[in-house]
Amino acid sequence: MFKVGEALVGDEPNLAHIDLVIGEKDGPAGQAFLNSLSKPSQGHTPLLSVIRPDLPAKPSTLLVPKVTIRDMEDADKAFGPVQEAVSRAVADSVEEGVIPKEQAEELVVIVSVFIHPEADDFQKLSRFNYGATRLAIRRAMEGFPDVDKVLEEKDKGGHPIMGTRTVKLRNPPYLQIAMDKPAIEQQLNLMEQLPESDHLIVEAGTPLIKKYGIKVIEELRKKDEDAFIIADLKTLDTGHLEAEIAADAGADGVVISGLADVNTIEKAAREADKCGIYCILDTLNVENPVDLLEKLEDKPHIVELHRGIDEEYAGKEHSAWGDIPAIKEMTKEKLVAVAGGITQETIGEAIGAGANILVVGRAIANSKDPESKTRDFLESMGKAWSESEKEKFGDIEQFRWRTDF
Repeated sequence: MFKVGEALVGDEPNLAHIDLVIGEKDGPAGQAFLNSLSKPSQGHTPLLSVIRPDLPAKPSTLLVPKVTIRDMEDADKAFGPVQEAVSRAVADSVEEGVIPKEQAEELVVIVSVFIHPEADDFQKLSRFNYGATRLAIRRAMEGFPDVDKVLEEKDKGGHPIMGTRTVKLRNPPYLQIAMDKPAIEQQLNLMEQLPESDHLIVEAGTPLIKKYGIKVIEELRKKDEDAFIIADLKTLDTGHLEAEIAADAGADGVVISGLADVNTIEKAAREADKCGIYCILDTLNVENPVDLLEKLEDKPHIVELHRGIDEEYAGKEHSAWGDIPAIKEMTKEKLVAVAGGITQETIGEAIGAGANILVVGRAIANSKDPESKTRDFLESMGKAWSESEKEKFGDIEQFRWRTDF
């Protein structure tokens, strides 16, 4: 047996974060147990877990502090409420049958504990570490989470220190706001006016990047750390290099021109995968997107069917919308964006054709009230909450549900 469990309970500075391993005495867990006792590291000295002096827990349990024990005050926390709580949680897990009683003498438990240097409440330290240890043990013994749970939950929430930012587009349709005007202050002001929504994508347009450089991505990110930001580079050569540059600047996606050589597009797609960002293929002036996609061994994550501004002014209609279902099947993320003169009146047609991402520029950027206009578009897409939902959950269009054990 070799089981691993983890749990986080409580709030700072008295929160408890438990990592633990449960295994046989004569296996790797037992060997690690002995090594830790015989070769303690300075400042992280492990200690046998006891419910009270002369009453160690069963299975034999080792408490390993993750944070350096600096002084007697820190030692009191580890040897007092945390040690007692962990030991009692192990014993209660045996009593309730989570750890089989008949195996208690054959197993060892190694528990890594986090004790915040500013923790100041012994009662909370005890309560939180007890609860976290119980939860971690149950998770370990029941194999939580399984692989399916990890894949289901990985994009729903965020690390408590990192935040809730996610870089996956899992719940279309999305509204992508194209910031094309080469006026940085105006675009930063627009960022501040956008409503909070999980269904917004921000596009740093080609003219904006050409004037200010790729660092404009960093400026936009400062305005909203959680925003999904695309760098519209319309790359024509060195696709791998420009994808890496976009990723290094903090972009979540990079736009490659469909007019680029097939090798350029494929290299960009591979580099985007390596960097953990999206590769978006822009079909501006591409006669047949389906033919192009069929030539690619490494497909883009998203295809953007793009009617340019000059084409729009010349009266050219959107093309290839009828091919959206086929195009979608040839993308890694099954996502198709449409761009070029999208209005509230044409949203229904675009979504009906199968579009997942609606790219809007001037209709929002030139509006006197961008926040209200954005909400109008979201509402037309069916992604604005009712007033009762807003009162209950706050003014966010999609609440991220995280279903922990």
